[in-house]
Amino acid sequence: MKKLITSLLFFGVTIVAYAQNSYSQKSSIQLVRNATLILQYAGHKILVDPMLSPKGAIESWAGIAKNPTVEIQMPMRQITDSVELVLVSHTHADHFDDAANNILSKSIKIINQPADKSFFNSKGFINAETLENKMKWDNLNIERVNGQHGSGKVLEMMGKTSGFILSAKGEPTVYIMGDAIWTDRIKENIRRIKPDIIIVNSGGAQIKGFENLPIIMDEKQTMNLVSSSGSAKVIAVHMDSLDHCRTTRLVLSAEAKKNNITKDKLVILRDTEIYNLGK
Repeated sequence: MKKLITSLLFFGVTIVAYAQNSYSQKSSIQLVRNATLILQYAGHKILVDPMLSPKGAIESWAGIAKNPTVEIQMPMRQITDSVELVLVSHTHADHFDDAANNILSKSIKIINQPADKSFFNSKGFINAETLENKMKWDNLNIERVNGQHGSGKVLEMMGKTSGFILSAKGEPTVYIMGDAIWTDRIKENIRRIKPDIIIVNSGGAQIKGFENLPIIMDEKQTMNLVSSSGSAKVIAVHMDSLDHCRTTRLVLSAEAKKNNITKDKLVILRDTEIYNLGK
């Protein structure tokens, strides 16, 4: 009898381990460059904020170098082939550029914020859908939330931006924050949503002439986010690709070490790196 119980327990543990490994293989986040992500999620390939231009194709935003400052390190077909859905947080060139407009099929499904409805209509994307609040797409639940792309005069200049929350049966809840600074609204979103994964744009970008007003989270604001993130794993992107981003991966890593934040809590993705959501 004891042998039977032991065998059953071993069999059960094996099934759980197999399920966890299978799950981690199915669902993942890959950083292409900057804030461009490939999500393998709930059986779908999702592209987020595609900036597909070659190095130096876009103007400088800080008077330092043309953007992007680095090349994409993977074949374009690997990025765009089999994409079923594109999420666009806003249409600044580092989140949806001319290259994305030219490369992506005009029939691809795009979900965008209300402020960008006319933009996608004018570009001829026939399956672009403006999301006000929540929607169901196939087996995914998608919620759009507002972000604050700076403060004061800079916020007026930067305009509207959004984040997206993805959930599906058997999948972790993923909060893609988009371009946003740390605010009470973000904190409240985390409390309400209780995400398992938070993807944060941590490059500390600044506008020339307004260097004291970051337009996305910097290293210190990212630490505030981490401290308020509950049980979520925080994944930091949007670094080392644009001339107006002052927070580098090295700076963020040093700040995390200073605050005793380990890699179990904060993951700083490098270009082309894949993070399995089942971890």
